[in-house]
Amino acid sequence: MQGIVPLLKRYNMVIIAAAALGVLLLFWRSTGIKAAGIALFSFKEMALVIPPVFILLGLLDVWVPRETMVKYMGEGSGLKGVILAIALGSAAAGPLYGAFPVAAVLMKKGAKFSNIMIFIGAWSTTKIPMFLFEISALGAKFAVTRMIVDIPGIILIGYILNKIVSDKEKEQLYEDIKELAT
Repeated sequence: MQGIVPLLKRYNMVIIAAAALGVLLLFWRSTGIKAAGIALFSFKEMALVIPPVFILLGLLDVWVPRETMVKYMGEGSGLKGVILAIALGSAAAGPLYGAFPVAAVLMKKGAKFSNIMIFIGAWSTTKIPMFLFEISALGAKFAVTRMIVDIPGIILIGYILNKIVSDKEKEQLYEDIKELAT
């Protein structure tokens, strides 16, 4: 019984969602079937995206020494850290939830907080495949204009978040990441 209580606490949201889906299926069958289909599709998408992301993270963790990450994305990295954060985020493929494990590894390796925020912003906004799609669907003028507006905005937001979040909160985040890694 002692082993089940922490398990229930850990997965309480999953249990609540499953119960809500059960209620939907029981009382509003068509809505419940649609919701179950959406949930299954999302689960399948995650199952296809997450394993490659974690393989790449493992390689990043093993192949890139902490000193290298600190040099290129750490506190003294300056403009090269910003450019690298944008390049990594823009080259990424997959949904935004794939960015967070990558951000955690970057934190573990000593990347500066603002560069991590810039990386997440770039992942969500400046992906190369999305840019190419926009060129074909909406025209080069629109796509380039959006990038010209978005990139400085992402950088600005990264630095604003770095100022808003207290040093104590940032230290706690970095400590939490170190604990997860062990």
